[in-house]
Amino acid sequence: MSSSPRVVIIGAGIVGTNLADELATRGWTNITVVEQGPLELAGGSTSHAPGLVFQNNPSRTMTEFATYTVNKLLALSKDGESCFNQVGGLELATTPERLADLKRKMGVMTSWGVESRIVDADECEKIYPLLNTGKLTGGREVLGGLLIPTDGLALAARAVQLLMERSSEAGVTYQGNTTVTGIAQEGGRVTGVETDNGLIPADIVVSCAGFWGRELGKMVGLEVPLLPLAHQYAISTPLPELEGDNELPKGASKPILRYQDRDLYYREWGDRIGIGSYAHRPMPVDMSALPKVSAEEMSDHRMPSRLEFTLEDFLPAWEDSQDLLPALRGSAIQDGFNGIFSFTPDGGPLMGEAPDLQGLFVAEAVWVTHSAGVAKAMAELLVEGRSRTDLHGCELTRFEKVQTSDAYVSETSQQNFVEIYDVMHPLQPRESPRDLRVSPFNVRQKELGAFFLESAGWERPHWFEANRGLLEELPAEWQTPERDEWSAMFSSPISAAEAWKTRTAVGLFDMTPLKRLSVVGPGAQALLHRLSTGNIAKKPGAVTYCLLLEHDGGIRSDVTVARLAEEDFQLGVNSNVDFDYFRVEARKQSAADPAQWVHVSDITGSTCCIGLWGPLAREVIGKVSADDLTNDGLRYFRTKEISVGGIPVTAMRLSYVGELGWELYTTAEYGLKLWDLLFEAGREHGIIAAGRGAFNSMRLEKGYRLWGTDMTSEHHPYESGLGFSVAKDKTGFVGCEALAARKEQPATRALRCLTVDDGTSIVLGKEPVYVDGSAAGYVTSAAYGYSVRKPIAYAWLPASVSIGDSVEIEYFGKRIAATVSAEPLFDPGMERLRG
Repeated sequence: MSSSPRVVIIGAGIVGTNLADELATRGWTNITVVEQGPLELAGGSTSHAPGLVFQNNPSRTMTEFATYTVNKLLALSKDGESCFNQVGGLELATTPERLADLKRKMGVMTSWGVESRIVDADECEKIYPLLNTGKLTGGREVLGGLLIPTDGLALAARAVQLLMERSSEAGVTYQGNTTVTGIAQEGGRVTGVETDNGLIPADIVVSCAGFWGRELGKMVGLEVPLLPLAHQYAISTPLPELEGDNELPKGASKPILRYQDRDLYYREWGDRIGIGSYAHRPMPVDMSALPKVSAEEMSDHRMPSRLEFTLEDFLPAWEDSQDLLPALRGSAIQDGFNGIFSFTPDGGPLMGEAPDLQGLFVAEAVWVTHSAGVAKAMAELLVEGRSRTDLHGCELTRFEKVQTSDAYVSETSQQNFVEIYDVMHPLQPRESPRDLRVSPFNVRQKELGAFFLESAGWERPHWFEANRGLLEELPAEWQTPERDEWSAMFSSPISAAEAWKTRTAVGLFDMTPLKRLSVVGPGAQALLHRLSTGNIAKKPGAVTYCLLLEHDGGIRSDVTVARLAEEDFQLGVNSNVDFDYFRVEARKQSAADPAQWVHVSDITGSTCCIGLWGPLAREVIGKVSADDLTNDGLRYFRTKEISVGGIPVTAMRLSYVGELGWELYTTAEYGLKLWDLLFEAGREHGIIAAGRGAFNSMRLEKGYRLWGTDMTSEHHPYESGLGFSVAKDKTGFVGCEALAARKEQPATRALRCLTVDDGTSIVLGKEPVYVDGSAAGYVTSAAYGYSVRKPIAYAWLPASVSIGDSVEIEYFGKRIAATVSAEPLFDPGMERLRG
């Protein structure tokens, strides 16, 4: 790629103009920004956005985006006026449950480096004098709040104009009143953008079209899983209490306000109050029915993204607003509209390159809150090859095929709208749609009373009610402490019994949802050698745990590679993002050298997997298989084909729970029979079906990392405790040179194992960790260790923190003492695992 390729950005809203600016700052100036509306008022979501920026988010990435947006807009100024009014943000609690959740959120903000504090009801009133601190409807009252001083109001429309000015001076071209009619392509890559004013040649096209993004994707057969929804916003008539307080354009001096117990938010607008509501029914937008507004007709009150206000939907919110802010009782609704913006199935933005059209990128479903941060990450992705901020939760390709269907996107996006301000537990599953993807064992799991959670559409048992009777047999040393109400949600003491039986007898685990790929062809080894850190050039039968790296040495993913034959590999990967990465790279390699062709396919749905683990696993499988599965017959991290009761099975000597056993793979039609054979054979040995609750506990006891939680692209192997997965003296793989340079640099942080000193306090993840009284890191994974009899937490901490050091974990505002411990906590000599 030349130093300044031809770039076309579709959309001149807050995202598109920020991206043009970020690229220009990096020296890319051969850029054209195309906008269907007039440049002075494009008519998209930016044009009507109320501009509230709350940095509070459970995602570290999203908080980082918001914080960057705050800082950039603060620095973006003209005539002494910046584009951000840092009035602070106040989130209110009117129920004990909400107040507790705000304390948890304060901990998350501390983890992500954002200043915040809990304030009581009296201080809430001092900060926001218009508040009703007496009794509210239903007997509720303001109990306290979460104050983030650096939150505030983005002057989005003004920012767009200043960004246009700055980037235009750097050489960026803007074309308003230009409609995109198609994306030109040749040979699998983009060549330009077709418009009603002619073709604009391009090497790179970035769609920043907001809620029009799904329609743009359809032009090239790209699924862009977003749903345009209408969101109500109203402005009151002037309030005497605010007269003379707030001069425009900033228009506010008090914090932006969230009243989440009623799905409402507020901002001052001069002497009026702006009210945003999520309390109404979801309102999906029919894109074909958008108002047709010409450039001459476009105004603040008439634009395609601003739909007619439906007063009947807003009236309950108006009553709740007058209840909370009594000054509104003497006012009326002066203006209101139903504004369009984008929702996705998981609430995150959509970022990255289209897998089947090289050079086409998207940055969609991005709110003003995160706009500049997203633009920065996209600019890094384009110029440097990767974002310095981890994007795994934002990747365009993160959804499974079923999750990009119109029906799924519509239902889940509407549900996200409804739940946007709800108190949500990190394990809380969606209620619908369910049973989209089930393993062949699902019928047996339901018979055993499985409690299912959901991930990527898969139903995943977390424990089995059939095992409840085991609690009466559970030895005293395996009994678990009583959990607090929050950590007890979506948990059961039955998981302790399932861990006990797995450690002392044998457990049957459904591993089917683990994504599996088949990589075949004469170029398979070359592909895997180039993309992974492991020594792939082993004889058939070898299994290798290794990493996929970014070009800067960060961990893109971790994979398990099994060589089934000379040109046949089976991979265990993390997500659909990995699948698209492998297949795109395979396509490039095959095109460059047809003799080294390679084909990658997703075999997850056509296969299934049982984890048979425990000290009695050999006794169980020996009853239904005549194959040699002794240590000599199948060593640790080896694989071979076996027969189980006549069923063809690929057995891999692996264990994610740290016990003797195998991952047993077969095709889906044999799955149920395989389950039944093993379960029957194990009855005399006390076999049980075990769920993810026990699995996660045993994983942490063994110190096994979970990609996306314990480490991401922001971390490299050595600081993550995964240096062993980088083959010694191997060169020529992606990220090799950068990783070698990182290895020579002094470590500044490390992923550490913590055990809770009191033996009872359980945390869940994302809590801040304090060293010598100061916040110094955060928890990644956490669980109660049933085998080691204490709570476990893994955390990123300064490299200077050593084994044996004391730290504190903040949980709902309270400090819990913990100790940095050597890992793994269970079976450090690997005797049990190796059998």
